[in-house]
Amino acid sequence: MAETLPSGSESLRLAAHGITLHAVAAGPADGPLVILLHGFPEFWFGWRRQIAPLAASGLRVVAPDRRGYNLSDKPAGIAAYRLDTLADDVFGLADALGRDRFAVVGHDWGGVVAWHLASRNPERVTRAAMLNAPHPATLRRYARTHLQQVLRSRYVAYFQLPFLPELGLRASGFWGLRRALRRTSRPGTFTDEDFRHYGEAWARPGALTAMLNWYRALRLSAASPSRVRVPVRVIWGDQDAFPDGGLAEAGAALCDQAEVFHLPAATHWVQHEEPEQVNRLLI
Repeated sequence: MAETLPSGSESLRLAAHGITLHAVAAGPADGPLVILLHGFPEFWFGWRRQIAPLAASGLRVVAPDRRGYNLSDKPAGIAAYRLDTLADDVFGLADALGRDRFAVVGHDWGGVVAWHLASRNPERVTRAAMLNAPHPATLRRYARTHLQQVLRSRYVAYFQLPFLPELGLRASGFWGLRRALRRTSRPGTFTDEDFRHYGEAWARPGALTAMLNWYRALRLSAASPSRVRVPVRVIWGDQDAFPDGGLAEAGAALCDQAEVFHLPAATHWVQHEEPEQVNRLLI
């Protein structure tokens, strides 16, 4: 692993839900467990500004490479990336760590999984935080009344195509992915050194197709239960080029107990751009 681990952290390989997941862990072994779930097209490295501060607060922090990403296993086939399967991976990870209950934090696709976990299995999730991620039950109904959201989500339709997205995203050293991250973030958010690490993860055999299969499996995934019983905190960068800010309140409306925090100057990549504020809200 070429990336420099955050201070005080370690690299783990854990058998979880029938596959092997790589994860970075930090903090006291007996501290309350919090699992950080990255989104597309990142890997554990997307939480590098959160791991050490959360661990220093006394939490046991575990940031896995999700199924299909970086150093974790990459099962073949679209069906291996259903939402229920992605959620069960997280429970498998907690089981491997000897924990029955845990808190979960998710960004982007990781936030979608966190919503699903919190609504489907409140007996195991103590609380949840979602960063710029819509509740799965809200997106379609929101898009029906907000044409702008349909336009923002058109890349999802492109990702359904076979082979072509892989070819396009891999071209010129993943120029398309690098351009997308740069264009949708504040200047300087992602450095050339960051992209070197991301490029190594994207180039691993089978990774790009597995990453796209998360989107392709949407049509196979059962709808998430709507109501969320566990305490929720939604953190939203308002300059997001993908999900609209109104989806933050739409998700919160489905919760028994929810707080929404808008960061007006942040984009979709909120934990990169406003790490101190995000860390404070998470802790």
